[in-house]
Amino acid sequence: MRIVPLLLAILAPFALAGETALERFNTVMADPQQREQAYAAGQERITLCGHCHGEDGNSKRDYIPNLAAQNPRYLFNAFEKYANGERSDYVMSRLAKTLSQEERVDIAVYFSQQEVRPVAGAVDETLRGEGAVLFQQVCVACHGQQALGLENAPRLAGQPAEYLRRTLTRYRDKDPRRAGSVMLGVAGQLADRQIAALADYLQQLQP
Repeated sequence: MRIVPLLLAILAPFALAGETALERFNTVMADPQQREQAYAAGQERITLCGHCHGEDGNSKRDYIPNLAAQNPRYLFNAFEKYANGERSDYVMSRLAKTLSQEERVDIAVYFSQQEVRPVAGAVDETLRGEGAVLFQQVCVACHGQQALGLENAPRLAGQPAEYLRRTLTRYRDKDPRRAGSVMLGVAGQLADRQIAALADYLQQLQP
């Protein structure tokens, strides 16, 4: 019998009781053994997520984001915001509240370690070129040179163009579900063509 994993499983609920969500996440991410356990647990728990985001985190619908290779802290923070009402989405707000803190950590770890598979398709090189220039001018500071994201900003490289187009349009149009986001100011001046150019560029970006 493997005593250590068994003890960890028994003691986990008691450890959670004394930790904040962020402290628990940081504890798991700092310990390779706990990350491995979280990955395995997350793989078992993503059944509902897989219906929309894909079992490997690659979206099954072009208007839903990929979670594969996403920054784990960003994923975890997004879960927390849906759970506490800071962010609002018809499906995600309800789903996040059904998951325990431990499950939200596990799922974030699991999806962050999957490989993103950008959607192939016809490319308008002119539009893509415009998107590349615009990305360097507007988006690099938060999302990084290769659009891989930072702890508080999501990975954009390889995201479905339709998802990006819809999301940027919502920010531009001050959708109340996006209230409080710094993106409201960033996207506020974007024209439809600029949004389309960014979406086309980022979908094809493979760092």
